[in-house]
Amino acid sequence: QVQLVESGGGLVQAGDSLRLSCTASGRTVSSYDMGWFRQAPGKEREFVALIRRNGISTYTYTAYYADSVKGRFTISRDNAKNTVYLLMNKLDAEDTAVYYCAATQRVPHGTYSQKTEYDYWGQGTQVTVSS
Repeated sequence: QVQLVESGGGLVQAGDSLRLSCTASGRTVSSYDMGWFRQAPGKEREFVALIRRNGISTYTYTAYYADSVKGRFTISRDNAKNTVYLLMNKLDAEDTAVYYCAATQRVPHGTYSQKTEYDYWGQGTQVTVSS
C-alpha cells in the first residue's frame, strides 16, 4: 500500500505562486507514475499534471500537463525524498480547487488523464486564489 500526503496549499492572490508537495510512505515510489488532479466545487475531478517513467527499465521521466496549466505549472519529483511537487505560477481564480496527489505503478500513455487509472490518492490540499 502507498499512502500519500499533500501539503502546501493555502490562500493566495491572483498572480502569486505556490508549491504543493506530495510525500509518499509505505513504498518507494521512484518506479511509480505520479500525478496531480484537482476538484473545484461542483465540478468533476480533473487532471492537472503527471510525471511518468519513460520505461520500465529506466528512471527517467516525462511530464504531461493539462492545457489549462501548461506553461504555468511544473511537476517534479525527488525520489530520495519519495516526494512529488507541483509548482504553480501565475495563479488565477480558476485554479481554486482541492488538489490531490495520485499514484499508480504504470499508467498507459493514452489514458493518463483519467482518474480511474490511478490506484492511490491523497486526502487533498485546498488552494484558494483570490482575484
